[in-house]
Amino acid sequence: MNPLPTAWHKIAAVLLFLILWEVVPRTGLVDPLFIPPLSGVLDALIELYRSGDLLMHARLSLARAYVGLAAAVVIGLPLGLLLGGWFPRIQTATEPLMELFAQANPVILAHIIIFFLGIGEVAKTFIIGWLCIWPITFSTITGIRTVDSSLLKAARSLGLGRGQLFVRVILPSAAPSIFTGLRLAAGYAFIMLVASEMMGGSNGLGWLIVQSQENYNITRIFAGAAVLTAMAVVTDALLKLLERRLVVWDVDVNEDYLKLKTASGEGP
Repeated sequence: MNPLPTAWHKIAAVLLFLILWEVVPRTGLVDPLFIPPLSGVLDALIELYRSGDLLMHARLSLARAYVGLAAAVVIGLPLGLLLGGWFPRIQTATEPLMELFAQANPVILAHIIIFFLGIGEVAKTFIIGWLCIWPITFSTITGIRTVDSSLLKAARSLGLGRGQLFVRVILPSAAPSIFTGLRLAAGYAFIMLVASEMMGGSNGLGWLIVQSQENYNITRIFAGAAVLTAMAVVTDALLKLLERRLVVWDVDVNEDYLKLKTASGEGP
């Protein structure tokens, strides 16, 4: 399939959305007091950029989102690898508890978090990281548990030890599922960013949006939301690019699978 027409369709859809955003409020189909035209939002962005506020708030928010996501990766990825690979019985026993933790919204528990961690950067990182841990952990467990059993059998028949089996077969096969969890977690990071910056903060895009809401500055609300959305989209695109570079392993695994089957006498 030629990817060029698909790319043009995507560009056309985005352009159509931007045109409608500008035209609909100006024609009075929706009240511009609630949804300002695109040009008004762009003017607000330019004003924030010239004052230096946009870069300052965006830099702080991006750092918080990435630190929270990184903390979730450091905890969630090894946890998923251990529970899915080495201790599946423990994972089965703790699954209800993990599901409960995954459903615990840190915003609802904000008062408890503030009581123990205060209202500084640690609390903000905890709120973002808590919600990001679970998709990474669960996707990693799922990826490891869905590795082709025939591939594992063929690899063992060639004498691969447990460590080699994990590094050369299981981890590459589970990589697509792991990246799915990473992309979900990245989306959650930017969703929770706004909530975390509401907790006694005085900077960041979430704080800027809340302050603009209190002052009923609609164009600034949309400007802050647009920058947050752009950062989330760019982050997702970077993860997609990283996945394409690394999950060439998936092709290598399939090729190795055929070689292993042939060597073990299972294939032609």
